Amino acid sequence: MTTIKKPSAAEKAALSPKEYRLMVRRNEWPADECPEFCCQGYSQHAVVILPQDWAYEFLLFCTRNPRGLFISDVCEPGSPHPMLIAPEADIRTDCSRYRVYEYGKVIDEPTDVLKYWRDDLVAFVLPCSFGFEGALRQYNVKFRTMGAFTTNLAAIPAGRFTSEHMIASVRLFKTNRDAIRAIQITSRLPVSHGSPICIGDPARIGIKDIFNADVWNPHPTPPQEPNEVCLSWICACTPENAIKAAKPPLAIVHYPGFVFVSDHLTEEFAYTEEIGTNLV
Repeated sequence: MTTIKKPSAAEKAALSPKEYRLMVRRNEWPADECPEFCCQGYSQHAVVILPQDWAYEFLLFCTRNPRGLFISDVCEPGSPHPMLIAPEADIRTDCSRYRVYEYGKVIDEPTDVLKYWRDDLVAFVLPCSFGFEGALRQYNVKFRTMGAFTTNLAAIPAGRFTSEHMIASVRLFKTNRDAIRAIQITSRLPVSHGSPICIGDPARIGIKDIFNADVWNPHPTPPQEPNEVCLSWICACTPENAIKAAKPPLAIVHYPGFVFVSDHLTEEFAYTEEIGTNLV
């Protein structure tokens, strides 16, 4: 078995989205490497795939909860190509890791979902905060990612979809200035969840220990430093709780952290006064 060399941080950041997706599709990307530091500046996205007869209700669920589930693109039934944000991509292979649910239970965690694909499946492309992380790094904002956590925040239900415990990603910012810059930058970016859902102590949204993530833990982290500021955003893993509750006969999502990278810069989705988002 050939060992795939792990790219450096600089090599990850310099990749184009197409280069990254092709490496993943050809099994040339390390299996344990998510795209958190890849393709700096480009938007990254959660993926949810459902049968067509469940798609409208999920679409409604997203529109009622745009802070966490901003719809970046929806594929045509049976098509794996997100035509608005990455028409040459293949949603079935380009996340590198997936979770497959049957009736609310995980049955598989494959590296692609080709064998599960059907003509009636609809793929939704939703927000991920990795997109704004790239923007924060470009502006030299100092932070560290603590992971994804279950909160006590409930989503607004739609049809069979609901989530009594939305998921949040938590970050610690080195100084007050870094935290303020992060709020300013992310508030313009609906494609990356927009502004934080909680500023300061995350215990207010049900997160007791930011050093023990229960949904996704990116890497070990040292203790909190005295001047660090905690900010929390709604997370791309939130749809999984809704899928567990609704129990569709089949649902496919990205594996936590292993999200989809689009062809568009995160800044292209930024809100403007004149036209809403810049992406048309």
